[in-house]
Parts: sequence; structure tokens; C-alpha cells
Amino acid sequence: MAFAHTPYDGTSHPFTVGLKPIAHSEWLETDEQLIPQLTEKARLLDERYGDVFQVEPGTEDAQAEVLDLVLAYLAEHRQDLYRINEKTVQVVNGPDVDLMTFPQLEAAARLVQEDLVLMRSSASGYRLVGACLCFPSSWSLSEKFGRAMPAIHESVPGFNSGRMGTVVSRLFENLKLGQLVCRYNWSIYDDEKLYHPEARQLASNITRDHPAPLAPLFLRVERQTLRRLAGSGDILFTIRIHHDPMSLLKEHPDRAAIATGLHRQLLALDPAQLSYKGLVSHRDMLAEALLKTAAH
Repeated sequence: MAFAHTPYDGTSHPFTVGLKPIAHSEWLETDEQLIPQLTEKARLLDERYGDVFQVEPGTEDAQAEVLDLVLAYLAEHRQDLYRINEKTVQVVNGPDVDLMTFPQLEAAARLVQEDLVLMRSSASGYRLVGACLCFPSSWSLSEKFGRAMPAIHESVPGFNSGRMGTVVSRLFENLKLGQLVCRYNWSIYDDEKLYHPEARQLASNITRDHPAPLAPLFLRVERQTLRRLAGSGDILFTIRIHHDPMSLLKEHPDRAAIATGLHRQLLALDPAQLSYKGLVSHRDMLAEALLKTAAH
């Protein structure tokens, strides 16, 4: 469903932590994109394995915890979509996943629409020690792998120079077992690809003179969750991508609220934040188009 999450409506704010508790039943999401996204994950893992999957030695127990959590969740909440056996999971109308063939973090990621990231405590802060990252939003697993949070977020405006990095570090240290929290990010892209490791920049031909400037664009929302693993003490970070065509916005019953909220957040971004989101040359054009969409 397009626009399932609209953090730009005022319920969330960019470049803030914005964490909210969620129920266990809300941990993972499945929708009509389940089979297409699992198919795309399988293709990327087949064709670009080292780009989308990496784990450090010594993470095997944590990977097993992740797989157990995912299987337990699917067995409890999504019996309609999964047939779970001892060695294999069948996704209804989708692929079988052999639990004995793949590293356990990879097997877990092949079952769900979320990307899965393992963070482990170290002297320099929580480090990225394992990930299946098939749908990155302008960051590279090979570039960030093994780094601690400050280095991972060095390009994020205000993360290390302001309060955000300190707040995130404190959150990771204090996250309690059984506690589930969620946050959202949004961005704008000009293609439908889910695999986006490169820095984003909207195409130069999308201007005020374009007959429908929002039509070629996609609103990309990251739904992120955090939970602590009981055995290893590591933190499992999940990222679910919603990639909504902005062409559908004009038909949405809440288009005025969605367009107005996004317009407001675009205007609130400072130059560094606009640059990070790749919107320096397009912000005013987008804001103008959103106002027109809200009015009609």
C-alpha cells in the first residue's frame, strides 16, 4: 500500500532520533511487495553477494538468535504466508529458503522484506559486525562495515557535532531486553530501484518546466527498528523500505495533508541537510509542486 508511513506529516522530524516504542506484533512488516522484494533480494545475493552481505567471525551465535527470532515471529503472526519446517521455510507463492544452506543472518533476511544489521558493543561504540543490506538508501555496506556509529554517520549533518550522536550512543547502551523501538527516515529518489548504495542526486531535467515534476519521483521511507539480543547482547537493527511513486499522490484521499507536511519539512531543511538529501537544486521546485498537489 502506497504511503503506508508518512513521517513527513509532522509525526517525525528529519535529523532527529525520534524513537517510539512498538508492540512485538508490529516488529516486522509484510505487504503486497513481499514476493517482489524477496525475489529482488535473492537476485542481489546471487549477483552481488559481497556488496550486500558481510559478517565478522564470532557472530555465529548472534546470527542464530536473529534467525530464531524471525522464525518465531513469522510462526506466531504470519502463518498465512509461511510454512516453516525444521530445515526449510516455504514462502507462499514465493521461494523456498533452505535454512541449512545459508549463513543464518542471510537465511533470516531472505525471509523478510527488512534488511538486517547486527551492531556489537566495542570501546569505540557500537560497531557494524554483520548485515544483509540489499536495499541501502545511499550508503555502502563495504564502506561502513566494521565501523562504529560515529564513523558510520560521519556524513550525517549534526550527528557527531550535535546532540544526536550522544543520544543514539546512550540509547544503544541502555536499550533493554524485550524493548522494541522504531523510527523513520524519508528521502526522495528519481528511480524505482531499491538497491541504492550511491549518494543520491535528483536528475537535472526535473525542473519547474517539467509537465509533471513529481511524476518521475519516489518518496522513500525507511522504517527502522531496534531490539537487543538476549544471548549476545548485540543490537539487531532492521530497515524496511517503502518506495512510493509520487505520481500516486494526486489520487490519494489524504494528498493535501501528505503534500502539505512534506512541503513544510522541505522548507525547514538547512543547507547541509538539503545537500545530504541531494535536494539543493530541487527544493523550491518540489515545494511549489507539492503546494499545487495539496490544492487540487
